[in-house]
Amino acid sequence: MHVAKMDVYGNSNIGLFGFATDSFCLVGNVFRKKEIKILKDVLKVPIIKTTLVGTSLIGIFSVGNSNGILIPKNSYEEEIKVLEKKLNVLVLETKFTALGNLILTNDNGCIISKKLKKEKETIENFLRVRVEIGEIAGLDLVGSLGIANNKGCLVHSKATKEEIKLIEKILKVPVKPGVVNFGSPWVSSGIITNSNGFVVGNLTTGPEIGNIDEALGFL
Repeated sequence: MHVAKMDVYGNSNIGLFGFATDSFCLVGNVFRKKEIKILKDVLKVPIIKTTLVGTSLIGIFSVGNSNGILIPKNSYEEEIKVLEKKLNVLVLETKFTALGNLILTNDNGCIISKKLKKEKETIENFLRVRVEIGEIAGLDLVGSLGIANNKGCLVHSKATKEEIKLIEKILKVPVKPGVVNFGSPWVSSGIITNSNGFVVGNLTTGPEIGNIDEALGFL
């Protein structure tokens, strides 16, 4: 099975608390054994539990691909040390700490918010992919409004043709608009995915799952 539904203590915004690549899945400490089992069964990668900035909001404060993760400079020293034992980690020196909201990436490429334009080269070198500045639905919260694996990408339902064209060019996957969790356009908040499968929030409807399935390259 490559798809499952779940919530975390009644919260369907599971993407706020974690993200996955084809090498690992990073989640907050709020995930219990039963949720970890679902993630393992679907994503088929090691699950790493941690905190960032003293919270379980991993999907907001961090982002990455199979080459490593980016975390904000206000991460605690003990958190950094724990992560460095398991992953390739870059502490990004920028005042913008919600990196998961500002970066959309897979193993092929990366779209960043204009807020991170000074860090463009640093991100490019670390993630080892081409990086370009872009928007989704006219907003620069590209990490909140899009989610990608190495097969496909789901974006805000009001993303423009020009925005989609750029994302497809850089991430090198098909892009499809859609929603999650009964109509939310903030798609990354309700999904954790890699190339093996995806997990969505419990509020996600059957038609939404079908669209996500197609967008992320499983149909």
